[in-house]
Amino acid sequence: MITARFEDNFEREQLGGEWNATGNMWTIDQGALRVSGARNHPLWLRRRIPRNAHIEFDAWSSTDEGDLKCEVYGDGRSFAQQDSYTATSYVVIFGGWHNQLNVIARMDEHASDRRVRRGPRVVPGQHYHWVVERRDRTLTWSIDGQPMLEFNDPEPLAGRGHEYFAFNNWNVEAHFDNLVIQPL
Repeated sequence: MITARFEDNFEREQLGGEWNATGNMWTIDQGALRVSGARNHPLWLRRRIPRNAHIEFDAWSSTDEGDLKCEVYGDGRSFAQQDSYTATSYVVIFGGWHNQLNVIARMDEHASDRRVRRGPRVVPGQHYHWVVERRDRTLTWSIDGQPMLEFNDPEPLAGRGHEYFAFNNWNVEAHFDNLVIQPL
């Protein structure tokens, strides 16, 4: 369990033992995570995250397709078995569906209870600073200090099966760096 500030800046050649790669498409390139075509095979952090946590990182894409994605409060091992994927976590997506939608979803990114916002869109090569926080029943997400979406969950994902963080990806080339997780 993360009980104090945890950081990973990926300034090394290999992922290392802190990470559970559910596919072979996750690499480190020039001090950042690089992924393309993961098709919902997340890279799970092996350390459990606190029930109330502050999570921040930088993310960018080299294409105009968008689709920057992470999962919070998942089981630490799940991945897509087919094209359709029901996560064990909240799924946070910037520029999904060909850079059309920004989403927070509770387990199913296609479900009707997801929170959706159109715009802003992912600009190729632009680095974005994400902050995702959960305080009790509320998950908030901001990018570059600007609020994106909020998910108020009357039955928050917590406890066994809902304790891990992951970076994720569908098909585009994406990069992630400077991860910080701390308890709230």
